[in-house]
Parts: sequence; C-alpha cells; structure tokens
Amino acid sequence: MVPDIGRGSRTHGLLVYLYGPGKREEHTDAHLVGSWDGFAPDPGRDIDPQVTLARLTAALDLRVKQAGDRAPAKHVWHCSVRTAPSDRRLSDEEWNTVAQRILHTTGIAPDGDPDGCRWIAVRHAEDHIHIVATLVRGDLRNPRLNYDFNKAQAICRRIEEEMGLRRLNAGDGTAAKNPTSAEKFKAERTGRPETSRETLREAVRQAVAGADDEKEFFTRLREAGLRVKVRHAPSGDPLGYNVALPGDRNRNGEPVWYPGSKLAPDLSLPKIRLRLADGTAERATPSAAGGRADWSPPARERRSATGVAERAALLLDGGDDEAAAQLVGVGELLDAVAQTSPAATRAELCAAARAFERATRSHVRAERADTRALRSVARGIVRAGGALGRGEDGGTTAMLVSTLLLVTLAAARWHSARGHAQQAHASRQAAEHLRTAYRQAAATPMRVLHDQSRALPEAERRMYEATIRAVLPEQPLQADSPSTKTDVLVATLAQVEQAGHDPEALLRQAIDMRELDTAADVNEVLVWRLRRIAELPAHPGEVTCRPQTGTRANRTAASRTSERNAPAAAVRPAASEPRSRPPRR
Repeated sequence: MVPDIGRGSRTHGLLVYLYGPGKREEHTDAHLVGSWDGFAPDPGRDIDPQVTLARLTAALDLRVKQAGDRAPAKHVWHCSVRTAPSDRRLSDEEWNTVAQRILHTTGIAPDGDPDGCRWIAVRHAEDHIHIVATLVRGDLRNPRLNYDFNKAQAICRRIEEEMGLRRLNAGDGTAAKNPTSAEKFKAERTGRPETSRETLREAVRQAVAGADDEKEFFTRLREAGLRVKVRHAPSGDPLGYNVALPGDRNRNGEPVWYPGSKLAPDLSLPKIRLRLADGTAERATPSAAGGRADWSPPARERRSATGVAERAALLLDGGDDEAAAQLVGVGELLDAVAQTSPAATRAELCAAARAFERATRSHVRAERADTRALRSVARGIVRAGGALGRGEDGGTTAMLVSTLLLVTLAAARWHSARGHAQQAHASRQAAEHLRTAYRQAAATPMRVLHDQSRALPEAERRMYEATIRAVLPEQPLQADSPSTKTDVLVATLAQVEQAGHDPEALLRQAIDMRELDTAADVNEVLVWRLRRIAELPAHPGEVTCRPQTGTRANRTAASRTSERNAPAAAVRPAASEPRSRPPRR
C-alpha cells in the first residue's frame, strides 16, 4: 500500500479532477467512501454534480475562509493511497477505515477530536483512493504536520499486515525523491522512457564515479550533455550546482533545473566533496599490468577491479559498520562498469547500478571511510574506455561481474542484519540483474572451456576430477560420470598446471579467498578466481589444453598417481623455482 502526499491551494480544482474523467478516461464511478462527519455531499451520487461539487468545495473550505490570513497558503492536503496489483479489492468500508487511520496518525483528524480538519476520501478506481483535507482545524489553528509522510508510510505498513495485503519494505528516510505525478505525465507526453529527474540522477551518479576532484566532476557532467549551473559564494567558491536536460523546459520556456540534493540525498555538492575527500582517486592498488602485453586497457582494469571487489565483499561479510563506506565505493564501481560495458550486457548492468543506488545509503556512517581502492579502479575503468563484448574484454567483464554478483549478495546480508529492508531488497534486485548480465557475458568463455575439457585425454581429465573431489567433497561430482558444469573447472586446472602452477594448491587458495555458499555455480566462480590469480587469459580461446612436450601435462596418468603418493619434494619442483609457488594475491 503506497501513500503519495502533496500540498496545494485549489480545493475546487482538485475535486474537479477527482470527479472528472481523468487524463486518459481512467476514472470510473467516482464517489465518496468517507468524510469528516459521514454526511458530506457526494457529486458522484447526485443528479446535479456541478452544483454538488460547489457545495462540497464550500463545506471543505469553510474553516479556511474563517481563518483568513491565518490559513496556510497551501491549505489542501492530498494523499493518494494505492494497493498492489496482486492485492484483493478492498470494499468502500475498508477504504474508509484506511483513510481514517491515516488521518488520525498524521494528526490531521485524530479520532474523537471534534476540531479535527475536514476531509473526504474519493474512490474512482478499484485499487486506490484520494484523501483530501483542508488544513484548518475547528478552533482555527493549523494542524501539526511534522513527518506526515513518514507517519503515513508507517501506518500503511501496519494496515498491510492487518488486512492481509502485500507488505512493502519499510523505509528509513534515505531514499531518493520519487518523480512527481506531473513529471511522470510530462515524460509520457513528450515520449521519454523516464522522467527528467531519473535521467539526471543516473547521469550525475556516473559523472561522480571515480572522479578525482570537483573540476573533473563538472567536466564529466558537461561531457554527458547536461546543462550545468554552479552557484558561487561571494568569495567565488562553489556552493552547489543545478543540472537540466537539454530541451526540458517549463511552460515559460525556461530550463527545468534540479539541484543535486533533490536528485538524491548523497548527490549534493557537500556530500560529493566528502566522497572525494574520503576516497582520493590515487592508484591505491596495482593494476593487472603484469599480465600479457596484448591485453587491452579495459581488460587490465577489469582484472584489477575484480581483486578490489573481492576485498570489499570480505569487509561486508565481516559485519562491521565501517563497511558502509564500501557500499558507496561498490556503487561507483557498478556505475563505471555500466557506462563502459559491452552492448550485450549494458542494459542489465545499468539496471543493476540503478537498483544498487538505493543500497548505498542508510543511516549507518563509517567514521573511517576509505574508498580509495574502489574509487581508483572505478576511475581506471572509466578512463580505459568502452570494453568489447568479445575476446579478453568480454572474458574479464564476465570475471568482474561474477565477483560483483557475490558483492551485492554480501551487501544484502549486511543490510538485512541491520534491518534495512529497502536497501537489502535493492541489493538483491541488483544481484538479479548482475546474474543475467553474467550469463550473457560468460556464455562464450564457458562453452569454450567445456569443449577444451572434452578434448583432454580421458585419464588426464579424471585426474583433475579427482583433485576437485578431494578439495570440494560436497560438489556433485561423486558419481563416475563427470558433471558438465565441472568441465569448465577441469579445463582451467589443466591450464593452471600448464602455466607452471600447482593446480591443487591454487584451487585451495581460490576456495579460501572467500565463502562460496552464495554462489549459484561454485565451479564458475572458482574458474574466474583461478584465471585471475594464475594470470591466465580470461578468454580461454587463447589457451590450448593440449599437453606440450616436457611439461607435467605430458606425463601418463600412472606416473601422476605415483607422484601424488610420493613425498612432496619428489613431486614438485624445488622451492627456488619461482613458478612453483602460488602467486601472491
């Protein structure tokens, strides 16, 4: 049940709309379901609705006229209350009860108070009502409307539970402002897929992602095609900023400006300054520059970002309040990946970034906020430019998205532990979008690895399957017939050994990096961890699994078995050989 509250100054104009046909003839059978005394005139049930409409307006505005100059300028309080599409249809009597409880909770018309404000509740559709009240009491004082929206939300959550309706997540006052009805109608009228407020919010978020300073932030806004107006103090220092979409004008032909704080609570200039100060975008972690020379800059930056994202997930799993800063950094990383992602995954990644935006804000504040590593890799991804959907770019995109999926699930658990219902839900929504994007990005690499595994000699493949069974006893590879999902891990272990690493030791290292309980496919998560820490190409088409002369993969299965049963010194190269040790994380 969703309440939407607004204020106005024209009682008659609002009633004309409520009893009229609506914008698209959507209003049907408009009638009262409740009023302040139960006897208010009902234009929907009278033979002369225009006369009755005038009588109803006069009755509602009676105390406003009596109060004169003491009445508030915007004396009309308007609240629409809507049920979910899946909810049952409430009767008129039930809607009357809903209206009375909202008016009592907000203090507009408390139960048993003869001086409560005058009000009506109009129903012109099956799923919602409109509550209209005039904000002058019988004693000609104004009602106290402190936190009326929050109070209406709270009572709606209770009504949902009592009436068996769909229960929405309780908010905490940190959500971004929703578009108004006027903004929605304007977007629909002008053919825009979303309101200007929503478009600007996303553009500003992407501009701040990894930005080094205010100058770069404002430069990115202008490069994104936005109109920018900076407010300065007499000293010349910036105080704030407003943004507008080109071509978005009001009825007077002037640009429609939105302050950053009206787009989202954390997009005001002071909040952005704090973020820039907390996470100065210096290169805090080494990038994947040690990899192959033919890897593209987008691929290198995505590899570097994967390791940083894994550490953010560990901090979120730790449950410390200081992890709140990581959520902001992860949000910036998602924005950076979304705006530079391949076309095949861009829509889902943008949807994930937009959903996770809600998860970055709560009342938990990190006293020692440090997002340098996350902001650094976000900056690197933006500066590296767009990634292709194929080759190493596509493979590293799948590698990073696989890790970001686990990060958003860790964020959902972190929020759930603190009772942040909306933020936890937003994190799970982001995870669903990331899961879809991952399937799109990983389809080709996983298919290639599956084929490479099947091309291995049978004895060699069984050897790696035995390693997986020993290290991951709970995996579904217990029967003699191998799992097709395990093929991708088998092929990767073969390539790990061909590169000179101990496959079993590296597999254990990949498992110990972080829990795997939330992974939809443990094998694929381990594949990307192994390929990153062993510096294997993320695009497996560049690697062949066929044994080479003189390598360990050229040995027979029998000699492998005997070696595994021999002392470790006889099996592995000497400790002085650098490639015999697992690489540093």
